[in-house]
Amino acid sequence: MEHCPECGFTYDLDESPAAAEAIRAGADDFAVVLRSAADVRRRPGDGVWSPLEYSSHVRDVLLSQRERVLLAQRVDTPDCVPMGVDDRVEREGYNEQEPEAVARQITDAALLLATVLDRLDDAGWQRRLIYNYPASAERSVRWVAMHALHEVRHHLMDVRRQLA
Repeated sequence: MEHCPECGFTYDLDESPAAAEAIRAGADDFAVVLRSAADVRRRPGDGVWSPLEYSSHVRDVLLSQRERVLLAQRVDTPDCVPMGVDDRVEREGYNEQEPEAVARQITDAALLLATVLDRLDDAGWQRRLIYNYPASAERSVRWVAMHALHEVRHHLMDVRRQLA
């Protein structure tokens, strides 16, 4: 099983059906932070994203993962195009976006992904795709769901650490 040493997340693929609810809950936690009085635009240092940038990133990850899961249901072992993580921060102006808008968008993105995950049957969970991060590898939809949950939890930890 894969494990993130920084946040402690373990990719237990048997838990993937529970990922949808956990992703929704994590998105709600991001929305609370974005609606707080905290300075969510402040970057704590060079090369470190602000809470607003992390939130925008997670929103876009959830939307990308939804499309990847849907693609894997239609196409045998599709090759997923990388989402351009670092490029998006500047091109989309993550730190200039309105926190309230991002709060709505991240909860909507979580709902959209969760709806797709909740509707998968056993065959849908077993579908495969080529995922290109951290290295190109064939992965199951179960792994994609757990990776989306890892992104939510890991970056929520990043945000909370900054605001503590």
